Amino acid sequence: MRTVKVQFTWWWLQILAVQLTLIHAIPPAAPLQCQDGGAGGCTLFNSYGVWNDRRDCRVLNATYPKTEQELVSAVAYANKNKLKVKVVSKFSHTIPKLACPGGRNSMLISTSEYGSGIEIDEAGLAVTVDAGVGLRQLIDAVEAAGLSLAASPYWEGVSVGGLISTGSHGSSWWGRGGAVHDHVTGVSLVVPAKPSEGYAKVVRIGEKDPLFNAARLSLGMLGVISKVTLSLERGFKRSITFNFSDDSQLEEIFMSHAKENEFGDITWYPSRHTAVYRYDNRVPLESAGDGSFDFLGFQANSILISKSTRAIEKSLENSRNAKGKCAMASTFIGAKKLIANGLKNGLIFTGYPVVGRQGKMQSSGSCLYSPSYRIDESCAWDPRIKGLSFYESTAIFPATKFADFIRDVKKLRDLNPDNFCGVDIYNGFLIRFIKASQAYLGQSADSVVVDFNYYRADDAATPRLNQDVWEEVEQMAFGKYGARPHWAKNRDAAFGGVKGKYSNLGKFVEAKRQLDPANLFSSGWSEGMIAGEAAAVAAKGEGCALEGRCVCSDDSHCSPAKGYLCKEGLVYQEARVCRYSSSSSFTSTV
Repeated sequence: MRTVKVQFTWWWLQILAVQLTLIHAIPPAAPLQCQDGGAGGCTLFNSYGVWNDRRDCRVLNATYPKTEQELVSAVAYANKNKLKVKVVSKFSHTIPKLACPGGRNSMLISTSEYGSGIEIDEAGLAVTVDAGVGLRQLIDAVEAAGLSLAASPYWEGVSVGGLISTGSHGSSWWGRGGAVHDHVTGVSLVVPAKPSEGYAKVVRIGEKDPLFNAARLSLGMLGVISKVTLSLERGFKRSITFNFSDDSQLEEIFMSHAKENEFGDITWYPSRHTAVYRYDNRVPLESAGDGSFDFLGFQANSILISKSTRAIEKSLENSRNAKGKCAMASTFIGAKKLIANGLKNGLIFTGYPVVGRQGKMQSSGSCLYSPSYRIDESCAWDPRIKGLSFYESTAIFPATKFADFIRDVKKLRDLNPDNFCGVDIYNGFLIRFIKASQAYLGQSADSVVVDFNYYRADDAATPRLNQDVWEEVEQMAFGKYGARPHWAKNRDAAFGGVKGKYSNLGKFVEAKRQLDPANLFSSGWSEGMIAGEAAAVAAKGEGCALEGRCVCSDDSHCSPAKGYLCKEGLVYQEARVCRYSSSSSFTSTV
């Protein structure tokens, strides 16, 4: 253990040094890799370099329109030639294969070069942008006009079209709420058309249009988003303080915290019995302070540190060393507390509260921006460096059910707190709040969103330390408490039964029939997800539960040769999880 502790201390010192320097990273690779400019076939990757099924997404060709008319031409070509088509931005951060059309007769439309149009209506407090515009580009333009975008996701490496398509959100029950699609007031779609109409056309959809509630959160299944209009507010600042507290009252006070803090969230580290309450509210623009929030997890990391952290975690997995993971978790949480998780009063963090303009406080992603000559830093998850690799599960609960979920997780945690250290190495449970929405694929009631990240092995056949714990938590969320999966995150099993969780799904499907009757923008994955059968796209087979491709119902769905058998949950006994038993293992290698 001494060597591990030395490495943890070294990592901590390095991360503190990062705060005192301006670090730039290797720019992320383009998600779409093509031969002969797109005519020789293309492969689509997500930002983690691996899809849930670990299979490449191959397409026949790709095109890079620069104008709305070129978007129309691209859709017309696909329609005329009966090609399946999907849209991808220059970022590609969906974990499921939403952007993969599937099959050989398919093509991709990239909006990476369609991102120059930003038209701000200062009097009307609105902005209309091309779908390929990046979130940071939009925020900076709006702030320069003295205005603010009230809602956005925490990660800024997304396009406007992509973020509204997938339900991206920040955290707020106030005003229009934390989901960006609820700040949309207009959408332009390029959709298939009759031959007499040139095979494609543009439809403009406003708030009073019957198609509006389908179009503003569409999963890319209705057509190509060409332009988006968002509501704005007069410029404002925010004041943020993090309060590291005991978690004993978490289930009792989460709701009051959301009601009392406009942009509040909570980070829960179960193994450490710690809840971090984010007190986050707007203050007048003239308030003193020019702070920023450069979230630690989105900063440029030394490639050496990222690879070392991954190597340590793999070693702990291999040796089944939960105590070592707990040491990592304690070190990382201590570092986050010391530097306020990336809050900065100026160049560094000097104390609470941190006050800054909305545009500097709402989204971050500094690891995205870098000169190509810097080859020693990158985003920590960049697949080219073989750094961090993890799953990201995101469950959306009706607020009325969330307290009982916390109580159940605490019961599971209290059986052995060390079992939860694996998630606390990353970000624990990030708890955010989004308001009830009229969007057909949005949330029908005020909701609580929980994100948690945890180790993913290098290959699909390798089980994980305490795998059963995370499977039980997932099944508690999506099964017992009926949580909905975030559309752009999660393992496949999370989408089982999703059809019954959206009362307006039929209205969305009807809108889809109207705009895309030939299913040009559908794929096996998207159709299966809407049908609530995404987890059944691949039939159950050996090891399918190891990566969440199925819920086990037989030992063979786990890894009996490595000691993992299908067992019932410890707290939620209807769960079926892959649990390790030393008495049943023939080998135990990672």
